[in-house]
Parts: sequence; C-alpha cells; structure tokens
Amino acid sequence: MITDPVFYVVTAVAVTLLGLSKGGFFGLGVMALPLMSLYVPPLQAAAIVIPVVLAQDVLTIWSYRRTWSGWNLKVMIPGMVVGIVLGTLFAASLSAVHMRLALGLIAALFVLRYWLSQRFALMNFRPNAATGTIIGAVGGFTTLLANAGGPAWQIQLLPQNLDKFTYAGTLAMLFAVSNLIKLPAYGLLGQMTLDNLFTGALMLPVAIASNYLGIWLVRRISTELFFRIAYVLMFFIAVELMRSSLVELWWR
Repeated sequence: MITDPVFYVVTAVAVTLLGLSKGGFFGLGVMALPLMSLYVPPLQAAAIVIPVVLAQDVLTIWSYRRTWSGWNLKVMIPGMVVGIVLGTLFAASLSAVHMRLALGLIAALFVLRYWLSQRFALMNFRPNAATGTIIGAVGGFTTLLANAGGPAWQIQLLPQNLDKFTYAGTLAMLFAVSNLIKLPAYGLLGQMTLDNLFTGALMLPVAIASNYLGIWLVRRISTELFFRIAYVLMFFIAVELMRSSLVELWWR
C-alpha cells in the first residue's frame, strides 16, 4: 500500500483532471498519468485509476447516452481493440515515455495544422473509414501504455465539426470501451492487485464530483468556444507530453 501523502495529493489532482475530461473537456485526462508517474510506474498508475475511470464512464455515458456518432464508433473500435492487444504484447519491452513523446509530437502537429489550415488548405485532414481504423488502433495502443488515447482519437473527430454533445458522447463511448478492454490486459500484466484497486477506490468521491463539474461546464459553453478550448487544451497537453518525456529521457 502506498503511504506517501504527496502521492495522494497528486493523484487527487490527476483524478480531477480525469473527471473534467470525462465530463467533456477531453484531453485534460492525458495529463493525469504523467503526474502520477512521478511517484509510481506508468502501468501501475494506469491500473490505479481503473476503478476511477470506470465509475466516471458510467456517469458520462448516462449523460451522453443519446448523443454519439455510431459511424465513428463502428470504424474506430475494431482498430482500438487491435491497438490494445498490440500494446499488451509489447508492454514489457516498449517504454511509455517514448510513446508519450511520439504522441505529443503528433498532437502538436495536428493542432498547428488546424490553426494554419486557412493558409495551407491542402493540409486539411479529411477523416474516413480507413483513417478511423488506423487512428483507433493508435489510440488503443497509446491508451494501454500511457493512458493517452484521447489526442489520437481527437485527430479523427475534431475535423468532422460534430456538434459538441455528439463529439463528447462519441469520445465518452471510446473511453468506456477501451477501459473495459484494458481490465484483462492489465490483469495479464500483473497490475490488477488489491493494493492498486484499493488506492483507486479511495479517489472515487473526487472522481464523481469532478465528473459532474465537467458535464456542467460543457453544457454552459458555446459550441464555438468549446472547440477553441478543445484545440488549445490539446496543444498544451501535447507540449506537456513532450516536456515530461524529454525530461525523463534526459535523466535516464
């Protein structure tokens, strides 16, 4: 059992970010695992938050149960399953820090592409079934290793200009499905221990409160402002992913 009080303070902050992310500010949750990984290995941190994210998934799916894109789920979930399976197979040999660095670079380039798209129209990304399957797999792979599937999935969803509730509901479904699939994966990797599950369960009150706060905020922000915030958050998260990864690689 982890006894460091600072770890629980940091974990409470991480869980709050997850709650806001689940509530609709998707992308914030990507910062949770790097914060926790300052104190525990990334895979253990991901296993600790499993009870938290599953509880948040129930609340979020109920809130967005009528607003999600069936087409996107149909093309992205099969790829996600493949990505999670591959992540499980390679978890023992691949470093999560390298995955976070690569994902940060991809996410940053995507946001820059969006901001410059009016000047460089040929750079516009047009999502289709093939890109959905590939991006679903990339997100599945990175969510297993680094709990960072959101930025990849946003690359497929954001250019479609879905209304904010459909966008939020679709990501909520993707997160929920991925978390259920990750349960046996983390079990195979030896991370589903009683200590990890109990530590995660202690954070449930914070998780539920922050989840409702995120949902409340999403319903009171205009669609245009919502997507402006989504892109800005995605960029800052990408920068944080790269910064934390480079610092970790430097000190190795």
